[in-house]
Amino acid sequence: MADRLTQLQDAVNSLADQFCNAIGVLQQCGPPASFSNIQTAINKDQPANPTEEYAQLFAALIARTAKDIDVLIDSLPSEESTAALQAASLYRLEEENHEAAARLEEVVYRGDMLLEKIQSALADIAQSQLKTRSDTHSQPVPDS
Repeated sequence: MADRLTQLQDAVNSLADQFCNAIGVLQQCGPPASFSNIQTAINKDQPANPTEEYAQLFAALIARTAKDIDVLIDSLPSEESTAALQAASLYRLEEENHEAAARLEEVVYRGDMLLEKIQSALADIAQSQLKTRSDTHSQPVPDS
């Protein structure tokens, strides 16, 4: 996963691409403008273009990317974050990490104990079944 600055740069590049694409599509699909009183046959016979749909699509894309950029900027550390504050935050995170590791070790230990009990119970069951089968096969069949 990329760091936040790389994500921010990618989002800005994406926004620039969207602006360029929007301008290109709008230039391509937009009707020609008339100059003064000059009217040509091309202006009169031109089919309707979906410029409104494109405008809405690109507006939504640009707005979403701008919102993503705002979120990324807000997630960056502020200037008020001094080295001491960062060190304290890292220390707190390390403490939480050690606590979580201790809990994990306890859970793994209890899981291992439970696994041993289950394996022992399964071994007892297997032995009982073997004993029952051997007793059944060794008994003589009664005559009727």
